[in-house]
Amino acid sequence: MISLAGKAAVITGGSRGIGAAAVKLFAQAGADVLFTYNKAKDAAQLVEQEAGKHGTRVEGFKADIGRHDANKKLVDHAIARLGRLDIVVANAGIWNLEDHPIEKMTEQQWDDMIRINLKSVYSLLHFSVPHMIKQKSGRIIPITSTAGQRGESFHTHYGAAKGGVISLVKGLSTELARHNILVNSVAPGWVATDMSNPVLQSKKGQKMAANAIPLGRPATPEEIAGPILFLASDLANFITGEIINVNGGSVLCG
Repeated sequence: MISLAGKAAVITGGSRGIGAAAVKLFAQAGADVLFTYNKAKDAAQLVEQEAGKHGTRVEGFKADIGRHDANKKLVDHAIARLGRLDIVVANAGIWNLEDHPIEKMTEQQWDDMIRINLKSVYSLLHFSVPHMIKQKSGRIIPITSTAGQRGESFHTHYGAAKGGVISLVKGLSTELARHNILVNSVAPGWVATDMSNPVLQSKKGQKMAANAIPLGRPATPEEIAGPILFLASDLANFITGEIINVNGGSVLCG
């Protein structure tokens, strides 16, 4: 039912986890996709091969999305390769396994989290939005988190960054509506990815997931990619400024 035929998409952090699942699903729906990776070149090549089976252009692009100049190069490359830019999925981000109490959190830890999880979204959109304004259409889908809605103790820098992105989504949705650019977010809870599996696969993590998530398990990356695809599609033509919660019932805020 969902078709993205003729659409051009940029997805950051597309070499693994949610991003890789989104790249594959977008390609299956007919979109041309440029996705970023930073260090995982081999994983990026596998995503290119798997997603490319559907006959659309799928290309990885090495970029440190926390750098302003890297995002300019990314968007310029996307326009040169794809010819247009219809969909931006700002997915790339970091999270730390270790607890960081505020009194022990270093300035560098704070700055790195904000740079990669919040500033990168501003930076990517700063360069992407002018192309969408010229086209008089676009879809912007930053990936946030339940941590941005309720906060997260001992990971307050992560919660603050994701909360900042949620506020950015709300503000941009009204700012860009007159240009027919829709801005929405998907907010996952726990997802079984390389980043979170060290926690989820421990006995403590398994118990936590069973007790804290009403559906009794973490999401798969594909279960997050589906709602992202929905927001990018014509089925979501009258939705903007929304945060779609995909967390198995663990955080109930609508």
